[in-house]
Amino acid sequence: MIQIERNHYNVCLLNDSFPPLIDGVANAVINYAEIIQGELGMATVVTPSSPGFVDDFIFPVVRYSSLDTQKALGYRAGYPFSASMLESLQDSNFNVIHSHCPFASTVLGRTLREKNHAPLIMTYHTKFDEDLKRIVKNPLLVSQITKFIVQNINTCDEIWTVSKGAGENLRSIGYEGEYRIMPNGVDFPKGKAEPEGVEELRVDYGLADRLPAFLFVGRLFWYKGLRLIFDSLKRLSEKGIAYKFLIVGDGGDREEMEQYAESLGIAENCCFIGAINDREELRYYYTACDLFLFPSLYDTNGIVVREAAACGLPSILIEGSCAAEDFSDKHNAILTQNETEAFTAELEFAASHLDELKQIGENAMNEVYMSWEDAVKRAYDRYEVVIENCRRGVTQCRETKIQEVLYSSVSDITDSIQKVRSITASSKSKTKRFSRAIKRTRKVIAGNIASNLNERAEKLEK
Repeated sequence: MIQIERNHYNVCLLNDSFPPLIDGVANAVINYAEIIQGELGMATVVTPSSPGFVDDFIFPVVRYSSLDTQKALGYRAGYPFSASMLESLQDSNFNVIHSHCPFASTVLGRTLREKNHAPLIMTYHTKFDEDLKRIVKNPLLVSQITKFIVQNINTCDEIWTVSKGAGENLRSIGYEGEYRIMPNGVDFPKGKAEPEGVEELRVDYGLADRLPAFLFVGRLFWYKGLRLIFDSLKRLSEKGIAYKFLIVGDGGDREEMEQYAESLGIAENCCFIGAINDREELRYYYTACDLFLFPSLYDTNGIVVREAAACGLPSILIEGSCAAEDFSDKHNAILTQNETEAFTAELEFAASHLDELKQIGENAMNEVYMSWEDAVKRAYDRYEVVIENCRRGVTQCRETKIQEVLYSSVSDITDSIQKVRSITASSKSKTKRFSRAIKRTRKVIAGNIASNLNERAEKLEK
């Protein structure tokens, strides 16, 4: 095998979510950082603080101020203008700044670019407009936040999406620039889990031979398509077809889902297992089951579908969904319509064709599997192209001059705030001198910012 020589890059990875919260994007950032730090170059993750959590990774993690918005957003919202944090990163000499979220992370990425003069890449993972519609009930506010997201994306030097569907969603919210599809990988090895552990799991959950075992893995929110699953399983039960449904994961709608399964009379067939963070243990679940149920229209890449494929487990997906990209019906997946009757019919087919499901799963494993190592190395090779493009002035950045003035001024402000902090640290016991110093510094700050804005305004007029 020919070894590819790669340049040694210092990469800054930013995302709004990160452990202790584990979601698909946080998992992507972890894999990027581990593979870059371990094999390719240097990686630093920059993310909002999480009080009480101790980072224990092979790569450095820099935390900045955050607010507890987990109930509303599912993660802590970061405040991206922390002067002390920006100072700590100012001399990091990053070659690439790679944001994985168009909110605080990209705002911070823009400020870091101003200080480090490194290109800014943004990967679009999630349908953020759908998140906003669920969280924010005011349509006008949703519209304004969406415009902010698009403006943020427009200022990046190159845009990546994890799938064609993610790119189409990006277009639908108003982005008009170019983008490149860079799919995520899977951190599972290709192949089934050890048979001893699989057999033990099947015994624990009563998965007898020829009893169809269905599986869902993911965050337990209704928008993942769980209602369609439960309604279809209800009809399956009415047809007298036996099955087991294992639900791995946790989330804000879990209690409602358990109650819903109870109301449908199918609770005894449904096992709510909770979140599983041990990746090897999770492989046992994928290997032990016969069909992965993932009727989500929300997910842009469906990493869990590819995790299932890595273990030879076929999936049932909604035709036209992002998760169904690269799959064809009855060959490497089962594709169906987003309605109960059609979904039920495919579950009934699966229950009576378990041997055929195994072949479909084998095809999925051999045709759609991509390791995280391959995915990250592909991205890392693209970094070189982006760096060279930006050096030559070839970039997707559509930042207006007014926005450039704003972010340059924000950079000046944070620098000046840090100067005030240093004065505070060295002059605590000298109140009068400190007071005079503060006044002088305020004048310097005001003068610097005014001068900066006037100078750039003059350039704009020319």
